[in-house]
This record gives sequence, structure tokens and C-alpha cells, in this order.
Amino acid sequence: MPSAGSPILSSCGPIPAHVAIIMDGNGRWARARALPRHRGHAAGAEAVRDVVEGAVEAGVRVLTLYAFSQENWNRPRREIAALMGLLRRYLLKEREALRERGVEVRVLGDLTRLPAGARAAVAAMDEATRGGKLLRLNLMVSYSGRAELVAAARRLAERVEAGELAASEVCESLLSDALYTAGLPDPDLLIRTSGEHRISNFMLWQLAYTELYISPVLWPDFRRTDLFAAIEDYQKRERRFGRVTAV
Repeated sequence: MPSAGSPILSSCGPIPAHVAIIMDGNGRWARARALPRHRGHAAGAEAVRDVVEGAVEAGVRVLTLYAFSQENWNRPRREIAALMGLLRRYLLKEREALRERGVEVRVLGDLTRLPAGARAAVAAMDEATRGGKLLRLNLMVSYSGRAELVAAARRLAERVEAGELAASEVCESLLSDALYTAGLPDPDLLIRTSGEHRISNFMLWQLAYTELYISPVLWPDFRRTDLFAAIEDYQKRERRFGRVTAV
């Protein structure tokens, strides 16, 4: 992992090890241009490419992007088909470039609901990029923070029922290890684009002490300079984790 990232940022303060982004605003971007919604999603894929490169440049170690929620399955079938097709094309198109850059990609969520073509593209991306050292990129697809917690609780309950674990032994670290993000640091910084002030059922456990940054920029227009602005804002903050600052 890089010890120092962008020269502009590294001199200002600590670089967040883990940045999470709620990518919001594709539909509004398309509507403002009198375009169908799927054009906004396609434009958003271009933003992903630049932000991933920016994260590597800045020295971020983990980047987690909220790509598709479980609630998104309730959208019109045509839009869902377009999104699944876009996911498949992105994974196939970017696979070699991400591997060459040292980016390890994991697609996390309830992947059983994905079409066969998208699942195959996920598996191919996983295989091609495994072991990348510069950046871990998590794409949260068919993801729900509440569902993730329920699944983790169920796994722990099954271990208790099987006699592998006593109920009194259940603790925060065991629950964390049962989540999709097991082994990764919690996000230091959460960015939400498009000016909305919601976390939208995203990483409910992991965001307990995460710094929040709301960007007015719609996701298709978000670029690495916007990422750097969020990191610079983060660098000015004092993280206390519930403690009182010494006086």
C-alpha cells in the first residue's frame, strides 16, 4: 500500500484509509438534459473510472461505492435491465485496466439476484484482480445495510445453536467479522453526492464514527478533484470517537 498519496493532500493531514461513496444524482443529471435515466447511469460509470484513479493517486487504501441497493430492485424493469447491463459491461471493460493498476475489486451484496451474465462478470473480475496491492475497491450491489446485519446475526445464531459459540461470547468484533467487509477498516470518510443528507441503508454498522461529507455535485459530474476536496475537508477535522478533546 502507498505510504503517501497526492503531494497536494499528503502535506495537509492524514489520508483516510477507507472512503465510502453514495453515488447519487444519475437520474437528475439525465432529467436536466432531457435524456432517459439509463444515460445518467452510463455517465455515472465514467465518474467511477476517474474517482478510482483519484483514490489511488491520493493514497486511499479502500474505496467502497454504493452502486445498487436491494431497494433498487423495485425500480421499473427496463431501468433494472439497463443497470445490470451497465454493471456487466463495466466489469468486463475495466477488468484488465484495474488489474494493471493494482486494484483488487470485490462486488458485495446479495449477488444471487443478479442475472447470470452479471454474475459471470463479477466472478471474472474477482479472479482477474485478486491480490491487487494499491487499492481495494468494493462495489456494493444488491446491498442493504439492514439485510447485512440480519444475515450476520443469523450466522452468529447458527454458531451458537451448533455449540461453536456461547451467546455470552458474541461481541462487536465477531459481528464485524460476519459482515461483507470483514477484515477491512471501517470507513473514515463517507461522501454523498447530489446534496442529499441521507445514508440510505448503507453500511449501518460500519459508519458508526465515520466523518460525513455532502457534495452538491451530481454523481456523473463528480471527478477526482471533488474527491480531493472531500479529503481536504476531512483533513481539517478532529476525530474524537466519543472522547473529549484534551484542554
